[in-house]
Amino acid sequence: MTPRLEVVTPRNFETAVGLRVRPDQEHAVAPVVRSLAEAYVHPDGVAWPRLITDEGRAVGFVMAYFDIDWHGDGSLYRSGLWRLNIAAGEQGRGYGRFAVDAVATEIRQRGGTRLYASWHPGPHGPGDFYTRLGFRTTGETDEDQVVGVLEL
Repeated sequence: MTPRLEVVTPRNFETAVGLRVRPDQEHAVAPVVRSLAEAYVHPDGVAWPRLITDEGRAVGFVMAYFDIDWHGDGSLYRSGLWRLNIAAGEQGRGYGRFAVDAVATEIRQRGGTRLYASWHPGPHGPGDFYTRLGFRTTGETDEDQVVGVLEL
């Protein structure tokens, strides 16, 4: 496995938006096209969308956020994982862990000490995945999602 992150460009846009998670996971994560639209409306480095590739093949998509005003009032800024979509046929091969590690590295390089993520709870949700990586729940929710934090 030699995964890498690529900036989403006109050259790989169609590949990025064509990525699909398993059908039983579609309720839990927005499609890549929505993530790219959200990145577009959050300029100035807040959103960090990346295509995950391995030996030239697209295997996933990750989008982080940096220094977002969590409450909208300037009282708390956070950085973390906004989206993680691993292609249906590529799950269980370490690409999710690779993506989370890449986001953690980027947050550290920007001076951050915590990586936040939120996820849908339930049997087909990614809660066990995040727990195995060391995330702990904060007791907060973001809409209907559990909020977790990883100390860096």
